[in-house]
Amino acid sequence: MNLPGALLTVALGLCLATALLALAVPARIRPALSGVGTAAAGAAGAAAGGAAMAGQTWSAWLPDLLPLAGVRLTLDPLGGLFIAVTGGVAVCAGVYGIGYARHGLSGRIVQATLPLFVASMLLVPAAAAVSTLLVAWELMAITSLLLVLAEHGRRPAVGGAGLWYAVMTHLGLIAILGGLAGFAAGAHGEAFEQLRSARLSPLARDAVFLATFAGFASKAGIVPLHAWLPRAHPEAPSHVSALMSAAMVNMGVYGIARVGLDLLPGSTGGASGGGTPAWWWLLVLAAGGASAMYGILQAAVSSDLKRLLGYSTTENMGLVLMGLGAAGFFATRGAPQLAALALVAALLHVVNHAAFKTLLFQAAGSVLHATGTRNLDVLGGLRARMPYTTALFAVGALAASALPPGNGFVSEWLLLQSLVHAIPASGVAGAVAMPLAVGVVAMSAGLAVATFVKAFGVGFLARPRGPEAERAVESPPSMLGGMGLAALCCAVLAVGPTVIVPGLARAVGTLLPGPAPVTGPAMRTVTLHLSGIAGTMSPLLIAVALAAAIALAAGAVRMFSARRRRAARLWDCGAGPMSPRMQYTATSFAEPLQRVFDDVLRPEMDIDVTPKKESAYLVERIRFHAMVPDRIERRLYGPLLAAAEALGRRARALANGSVHRYLAYGFWTLTGLLILLAVIP
Repeated sequence: MNLPGALLTVALGLCLATALLALAVPARIRPALSGVGTAAAGAAGAAAGGAAMAGQTWSAWLPDLLPLAGVRLTLDPLGGLFIAVTGGVAVCAGVYGIGYARHGLSGRIVQATLPLFVASMLLVPAAAAVSTLLVAWELMAITSLLLVLAEHGRRPAVGGAGLWYAVMTHLGLIAILGGLAGFAAGAHGEAFEQLRSARLSPLARDAVFLATFAGFASKAGIVPLHAWLPRAHPEAPSHVSALMSAAMVNMGVYGIARVGLDLLPGSTGGASGGGTPAWWWLLVLAAGGASAMYGILQAAVSSDLKRLLGYSTTENMGLVLMGLGAAGFFATRGAPQLAALALVAALLHVVNHAAFKTLLFQAAGSVLHATGTRNLDVLGGLRARMPYTTALFAVGALAASALPPGNGFVSEWLLLQSLVHAIPASGVAGAVAMPLAVGVVAMSAGLAVATFVKAFGVGFLARPRGPEAERAVESPPSMLGGMGLAALCCAVLAVGPTVIVPGLARAVGTLLPGPAPVTGPAMRTVTLHLSGIAGTMSPLLIAVALAAAIALAAGAVRMFSARRRRAARLWDCGAGPMSPRMQYTATSFAEPLQRVFDDVLRPEMDIDVTPKKESAYLVERIRFHAMVPDRIERRLYGPLLAAAEALGRRARALANGSVHRYLAYGFWTLTGLLILLAVIP
């Protein structure tokens, strides 16, 4: 067993040992034990993934561990990337959870399930057979569901969120199961090596891709299969939300990349993505673009902090799928350098998103821990009461806004470079799709800036708008430590993305063999050079230049205004001192954007006027209520749920309590199956 295999074994062993100990130790030490064990397992997993990204591969077959098929595991650079990201998020979540879980979340089931959830996410990218992948996937679904339901006794909304998540994740599992089972049947084997050498008909190949794409896209939170995400993420404990949003959704991206760019192309007789139909990747690109736009629009008008971050995850996974779709499309058009560049951008954004979304969800949990509310409309003034959380949230907000020197800027810049340079030589379909994709990326970046300016400015600055914010206190050191680790990752990725460029190039080479699309190892240069494209960028130099410009401007203002500075009361329009009610709320801040996109969002508003008892012409109270529902959920899932309910009511007549009728059902079902088997050759 080499280094990656040994480290992965250690990580899985630590997860199992932590889960078992969490069931036995007293409640007062359980959060610390679970947090330390989860963090240690995450560190071992991150090291295993890093070793695989460095070029060390590992394989294992355990024939007796799983009935019939056994367990097949393989670590290659692509799987290593996703394992490293999962391990890094687990380290931050484990440290953060030590303090967060002390307030009502120290139960045995919750603390034992957390490391098992991490173990399942480490196993998914390491699976090398259909049965192994499906077992790990189902373990990931069950453990995450238990964690989503951790606080069901406190809030009624948790039960509904858990139900949505359970249904959506298992429908996705059914789609993945159907697609991969059909693939394995055509390949006469379930190992990934057998799948790569299979020969499928075009119709069977298309069916496998569509089924697996639907299942994996559901896990990634892609529109219109995103309905579970803005429900489950807000209701889960915040360190669990970080694991789900920064690590678990990545498994959907991994599944699409592994099946679409690695396993299926071999079944066509081609190599890499070039052996697949172009419409597959245009579909992925379109789904990613729709998710990016819809997700950031919903985030921009949301006043629930964690729901806002949940929709932001849909947006960022949409950007990742845009890069993945563009990579597959360029591969079919014989443009390997553009394909590799787009795939590097997608994978780098996976890493960047994991870093800043871990930080943002943990900071949101810190706010919830201190105030008891996620409603931005009643927050404010947290900068003075929670200075460390405020600064850390600002780092995450800058990264999520895709502005320099945030780490999200680098990956989105690479994505734009691949899309812009593809326009002249991508055929008719590309000439239409790529400019639209560029517009989507640009618009989503602009809306992301507005979204996080709202979240930070309304939630943390100005004066408290409610008693919850007035009594806020800073979070305990372990929670700040978890956020600090995530912020450090954001900073390193922002100024030194060249550190992980070699590992990304190896991961891309697993799917698209060819020259490295980005050069510039950290030991030689701080500049990213794009191979075959006139494009370079140095994030470190940009950060230094921005810091120097800010320092120069601040110094100049201080120097020229020091002698003329005097204290004065803020202008109040002559109406007296301003109260907190006069400040912008999250709802009022988003109202102009809501008007611009009124036809897309279709907000619902209600005005309730209560007159005085003495006269109908005198008003005692006016209550205004505005809500922006999820239109896709209402238009798509509403009719489906109504139809399912109606079908269920009609189906009650089939079960009338008659044993003779039930025996007849069995007889006719068996007879029909025998006739079908006799007819089918």
